[in-house]
Amino acid sequence: MGEAVAGIVANPASGQDIRRLVARASVFPTAEKANMVQRLLSAFAVAGVGRVLVSTDRGGVSAAVRRALGQGTGPVPGVEFCDQDPLTGSAQDTVNAVRRMVDAGASVIVCLGGDGTARVAATACGDVPLLALSTGTDNAFPHMREATVAGLAAGFVATGDVDVDLVTQRVSVLEVVTKNRRENALVDVAVTVSRHIGAKALWEPAALTELYCTFAEPDGIGLSSIAGQLCPSPRSSADGVALQLGPVAECAHVVHAPIAPGLVSRVGVRGWSVLRPGVRVDLAAAGGVIAVDGERELELKNGEGAYVELRSDGPWCVDVRAVMAEAATQGLLRTAGRKRG
Repeated sequence: MGEAVAGIVANPASGQDIRRLVARASVFPTAEKANMVQRLLSAFAVAGVGRVLVSTDRGGVSAAVRRALGQGTGPVPGVEFCDQDPLTGSAQDTVNAVRRMVDAGASVIVCLGGDGTARVAATACGDVPLLALSTGTDNAFPHMREATVAGLAAGFVATGDVDVDLVTQRVSVLEVVTKNRRENALVDVAVTVSRHIGAKALWEPAALTELYCTFAEPDGIGLSSIAGQLCPSPRSSADGVALQLGPVAECAHVVHAPIAPGLVSRVGVRGWSVLRPGVRVDLAAAGGVIAVDGERELELKNGEGAYVELRSDGPWCVDVRAVMAEAATQGLLRTAGRKRG
């Protein structure tokens, strides 16, 4: 096997949406994101990664990493910055960077952001395993993990020291299709009667009418937590869940759901059902806005139809715990100690 290549993409804007104001969501400052990138690089070096491609941005993350590398912060792999494409300050920057990493032969990509960043990275990574680290607001998909441990795990995947088939899982995605657009969601698709996108983040559940989830964990955060309290569905399941929502006063079920950090809201649920892979479900809404992974993205004109479909061909995702367990079994982080005479 040749030189091991990995990628790191860090979204400078993650964790800065309106939910920081209406709730008490955590803020990941630029300095901490840059520090996380540096911790990843240090761990990559220990794991034997030889080359790392890092995204660039207008928010100061990549600039801080460049400064730290110039000051010499310990052993790191060879670092290259993805600066060939003009920066737009939009999700396209993430797409461009991930595509550069894939083209350069990256065997794993670490993504720093929230659900939205992970979703965008997943659209561009193809079959390259993705490890999503939480630095966003609602983090239903990415895991909150120390970057050092995540870097070791991603590094062992990149080098091939662990069998990628044992430590990665292909996750499901929801595809929502309208007349003019199609988008994928890693966690949920929601329909709201709101007429305009406005602030992208959803934090008022009263206007929601439909919710579709790839998984629903009882200890989850975000809109999927509604389903997690009624009809839990693990990430390992091929099935998803579909919920019909409505005003609290009109629904048979009411859930107190943590739809955002610091924001537990009462949500009315009319009913729910299993969402099977490959089955197209027409949305009942005839107008309104469709949100993917908690962010309003698609406007529906009056009378315009749309459908959602659960698919099993989402990104390959790294299971950090499984990687580190395999590393322990193989002794990848052990060396022989000095024997006393």
